[in-house]
Amino acid sequence: MIQEACIQGISTRSVDDLVKAMGMSGISKSQVSRLCDDIDQRFKAFLDRPIEGDWPYLWIDATYVKVRQDGRIVSVAVIVAVGVNTDGRREVLGMDIGPSEAETFWTGFLRKLACRGLRGVKLVISDSHEGIKAAVSKILTATWQRCRVHFMRNVLAYAGRSGRPVVSAFIATAFAQDDAKQASAQWRRVADQLRPKVPKLAAVMDEAEPDVLAYMSFPAQQRAKLHSTNPLERLNGEIKRRTDVVGIFPNEDAIVRLVGAILLEQNDEWAVKRARYITLESIAPISDHHCVGLPNVAA
Repeated sequence: MIQEACIQGISTRSVDDLVKAMGMSGISKSQVSRLCDDIDQRFKAFLDRPIEGDWPYLWIDATYVKVRQDGRIVSVAVIVAVGVNTDGRREVLGMDIGPSEAETFWTGFLRKLACRGLRGVKLVISDSHEGIKAAVSKILTATWQRCRVHFMRNVLAYAGRSGRPVVSAFIATAFAQDDAKQASAQWRRVADQLRPKVPKLAAVMDEAEPDVLAYMSFPAQQRAKLHSTNPLERLNGEIKRRTDVVGIFPNEDAIVRLVGAILLEQNDEWAVKRARYITLESIAPISDHHCVGLPNVAA
């Protein structure tokens, strides 16, 4: 119970009050500190563990939380990465905390994953952010997929309230095509049809086409799980729910403690289920793990 209180970001004084309310003599700051250190080491081992094998698909997203820094309350980005390996299984691969979603932060985050062994990435799915796109190209040399759901929310803002249902249906015809070539052709036809009345919307479509339709080059059986960050939505929702309860974190260690607990809990749940997120049959054609290996170690 005391460890759970520490994970939830409860102050030492509040933990002491809790212990006394349970009829015990109380707990010192040093005892709470030791408990926190034990918890931190456990989550650090999980978040810094070696990443083995190939991971064709990677989803990354950020959630913002408030923390005290130098006497001020600021918002920081909590980045989470989830991947699917060549066995079709899903795991939490890492998290990090930064002041913003600048390219340098994303580059540093992806570099850490690569140093831990992340390899074989074919597609990275995230919300629209030039920093992510540049970092993915630089560190992973993978294709970037702009979340289709977030794109639709953004682009429909140009259509006006009454025009949104029609525009949404028009754009959806591109997503219904059988392959990347047909999807691209239909996307351009829709953009050209919309251009006379809503030129700004058409211009957004022109620019976003290769990123929104990137997933169409992958096996059809997998596309429903590749076109958006939806696979992360439930996890992000739980992080948001539990961090909102805390409100303002006393420091970044407290954020790692709580979010690390959520991520480890989710990872264990996926492992216990032992169900493949993507079937082995459909993921096999894109796997090239037999050609990828670590360099030989010099004798």
